[in-house]
Amino acid sequence: MTVPAETDTRAAAVRVVLVDDEPLVRAGLRVILDAEPDLEVVGEAGDGSEVPQVVAQARPDVVLMDVRMPRVDGIAATRAVVGADRPGVPAPRVLVLTTFENDDHVLDALHAGAQGFLLKRARPEEVADAVRLVARGDSLLFPDAMRRLVAARGSDDAGDALRDARLTEREGEVLRLMATGLSNAEIAGELYLGVETVRTHVGNVLAKLGVRDRTQAVVRAYESGFVPVHGGPTATR
Repeated sequence: MTVPAETDTRAAAVRVVLVDDEPLVRAGLRVILDAEPDLEVVGEAGDGSEVPQVVAQARPDVVLMDVRMPRVDGIAATRAVVGADRPGVPAPRVLVLTTFENDDHVLDALHAGAQGFLLKRARPEEVADAVRLVARGDSLLFPDAMRRLVAARGSDDAGDALRDARLTEREGEVLRLMATGLSNAEIAGELYLGVETVRTHVGNVLAKLGVRDRTQAVVRAYESGFVPVHGGPTATR
């Protein structure tokens, strides 16, 4: 467990904590992120059990979390990070790292509150961009991978919950576009709406589904069959 002393330099940088049981992986990620002027690694943990203490001390904006660790895995650690959210002191956003894109632990981590996932073989610039994306409040979900994960897991009772939500036709359109990885601005362009209007629709979707953020809404859309897991549009965000 490593938490460097706090300094006044790079004050505006996105603060990142690295969590992985492999020191070499953490070292590589640190090199990638610290090379970016707007990103700064402020702490490390070698197991999920260390995460609450490191997060409390380092106060990161983003936690880059390995999903599989020997003692406390990334699912339980994500749940602990998200559960620490309180008024005035928001929890950091969690970006899950996985070796395999068909790792069903990823779905569990998303249910636990992670805002997205990234493959460990991602290029350095993809890692940096993913951290920035999650830090600004967006989700990082890959539709093709989501379809495979949900198809492998099988259906659940999410369909009933989504039907009970009684989304309007426009809210349904917005949810489907969210599931392709589009941002609010991109959805606005697709539907010829203002960004604020889209933001309102997104808020209504979240409220009706009873979920905390757009990541949870997208997961619900796939698991319910509202967005088909076979065929359909793809995206890379």
